[in-house]
Amino acid sequence: MSRVVYTADDGTVTEIDGRPGDSIMETAVRNGVPGIIGECGGSLSCATCHVFVAAETLALVGTPGDLEDEMLDGTAVEREENSRLSCQIKLQSGCRYHVTTPSEQI
Repeated sequence: MSRVVYTADDGTVTEIDGRPGDSIMETAVRNGVPGIIGECGGSLSCATCHVFVAAETLALVGTPGDLEDEMLDGTAVEREENSRLSCQIKLQSGCRYHVTTPSEQI
């Protein structure tokens, strides 16, 4: 299993065990984590799963690809250096991920 730690904009922390191969967005939506909508279901066409990735997790997941980078320009909350779309971050076995959700997604 993998572990995802979601910190909401208000500081609320939710920790969820995720299945390797699933995305951070899929794990959040399946478990009712607030702050991640995933309107497009992970098809990289809506940017409603925007997250800010913690430094220790950024080293694990890397930087966005070209299409994701373009989509991040359309997020509801201005993107930052550590912004990613959580539908594009696939969980790896035995890893721990830390992300913070923005104050709004739409």
